[in-house]
Amino acid sequence: MLDPTVDDSPAIAPRRSWRPVLWTLPPLLIVVAIAVYPITRVLAESTVTPDGRGTATWAEVLASAAFRDALWRTIGIAVASTAGCLVLGTFLAVVLAFVPFPGSPLVGRLIDTVLTLPSFLVTLAFTFLYGTAGAVNALVSQLTGRDTPLLDFLTTPLGVIAAEITFFTPFVVRPLLAAFAQLPREQLDVAASLGASPWRTLRQVVLPEARPALAAGGSLVLLLTLNEFGIVLFTGAKGVLTLPALIYTRGILVFDLPGAAVLASVQVALSLTLYAAYRLIFTRATARKGR
Repeated sequence: MLDPTVDDSPAIAPRRSWRPVLWTLPPLLIVVAIAVYPITRVLAESTVTPDGRGTATWAEVLASAAFRDALWRTIGIAVASTAGCLVLGTFLAVVLAFVPFPGSPLVGRLIDTVLTLPSFLVTLAFTFLYGTAGAVNALVSQLTGRDTPLLDFLTTPLGVIAAEITFFTPFVVRPLLAAFAQLPREQLDVAASLGASPWRTLRQVVLPEARPALAAGGSLVLLLTLNEFGIVLFTGAKGVLTLPALIYTRGILVFDLPGAAVLASVQVALSLTLYAAYRLIFTRATARKGR
């Protein structure tokens, strides 16, 4: 006797929906068009040589003294600028977050405004202030009667580093302020009640909570300074040749497209490696914080 409560009808397989695939295709095609294809095109161009041997171009470029000097100068400027941004940005964020003073909201808005400005404005301001014919040297000449400028560093790596620290510091301040805003005030009150000094509270309570924000801001600044071209072009064009500037020189001025493509490939590899390291560090820091 059949049990009416039992359904003996064959199971109907769920229909496969193509809607997720259709929604995925447009952004995938956009990424391929604006990122994958240009990189692939650059890699293909780096193998083009008059004699048809692409390895000759790579060996020639990588063995040149100009490439080695530009590479180490680029890394050195990026690391020094990032360190300066971390120090200055941490100081500014701590003051804005924990040392209230009249006008602190205005200072915070001004820092946010810097994020919207093009980098060449900072270099022009540096030229007007610290250039050989700038306001500072003019004032010093009037006061001391000097015939030669006192400050003459804009066309050196130091000038590029100073300009990059000035421009990129807000990229460290903003994530730190966001991290400090989420810090429980009870932790600061407990540390103060236990007799901890402000410096010890900052070192043992505040900064450990801000490590992911520091890592995010520092990594972003390192990526930006590693690929910075505008500040180098406007500030240190006469005496500083970084990897982006060398790419511009070989690709636009000399019109050596294969050589420029090799340099661009190295630049892309550096950026991707740094981004992968940042993601690894950030993931581990986030997982450690969540335990």
